[in-house]
Amino acid sequence: MAEEKSIKIKKGDLWKYSTFVLLAIVVIMGVMFSRGGCTGQVISEEEAEGLFLNYVDTTGADLSNIEITNIEKSNGLYAITFNYQGAEYPYSYYVSLDGSLIGMMYEYSSKSDKPVVELFVMSYCPYGTQAEKGIIPVAELLGDKIDFRIRYVYYVMHSEKEITENLREYCIQENEPEKFLDYMTCFLEGNGIELSGYITEGNDVNTCLAQAGIDTTALQTCMTETDEEFTITENLEDESKWLSGYYPLFNVDADLNKQYGVGGSPTLVINGEQVSSSRDPTSYLNAICQAFTNAPKACGEKLSSQTPSPYFGWEGTGSDTSAQC
Repeated sequence: MAEEKSIKIKKGDLWKYSTFVLLAIVVIMGVMFSRGGCTGQVISEEEAEGLFLNYVDTTGADLSNIEITNIEKSNGLYAITFNYQGAEYPYSYYVSLDGSLIGMMYEYSSKSDKPVVELFVMSYCPYGTQAEKGIIPVAELLGDKIDFRIRYVYYVMHSEKEITENLREYCIQENEPEKFLDYMTCFLEGNGIELSGYITEGNDVNTCLAQAGIDTTALQTCMTETDEEFTITENLEDESKWLSGYYPLFNVDADLNKQYGVGGSPTLVINGEQVSSSRDPTSYLNAICQAFTNAPKACGEKLSSQTPSPYFGWEGTGSDTSAQC
């Protein structure tokens, strides 16, 4: 198989803001949905503007290129919109009313009572596993308040084992979705094979299936039927069908890949819109909770702001990155 590559998805005009886009991927410091902030002390609009500009200054952006166009109270926050280098920046930012929290606000074209959250990955992509480790605590916290699903990029880069694992995970979600997070928590632990300080292999599959209580007979039947339905083995064996001549196709979620413009692992889609987010639980919680029509109390819970490590293993931490497979 080909070596891994790192790519970035083009998101409309977002990447035009080449310097300031770094601001969109920094670790979000927290999320606040209750009026009055953490302490009950309410700062002024001028103070909120000053805190925001101080925050921007820490990213290395040129403050002379920023023009704040509006500050207003919205859902217990100061919402801040601005121009950068003379153009409207595509996201707003928030400062909590007490000034303790600053982060990015996502502007969804449609919000919902139960947001649909889809994370597209390759099961052995190190950045995909990093994203999974970041979002699973959020999925566990929000439970049935969201419609959460791991989906799969339409090609694979990490040998036939990735095809098999993609199929396995797909079928667990189809057959026994209530056991899926338990299986993934075990699988992402890793079995100790290390490369450059990172664990590169998932935990023993049979151990994880047993631990999660998966019906392995029904699982194998689903995997066989899904393989045939989406011609997965057929595509693997016919290199003329491979993407760019290097990457076997994995078409289980191909239609959704096309619909959302998915181009790499990981890609986060919320309510049908691609979302750029840091990969720590706090940032994912922030991004998802802003897609609710009315955010539940769980959105005020505190989760880790540490970015997980790439590859496998729950103990390590990694750097914030937009890298993909």
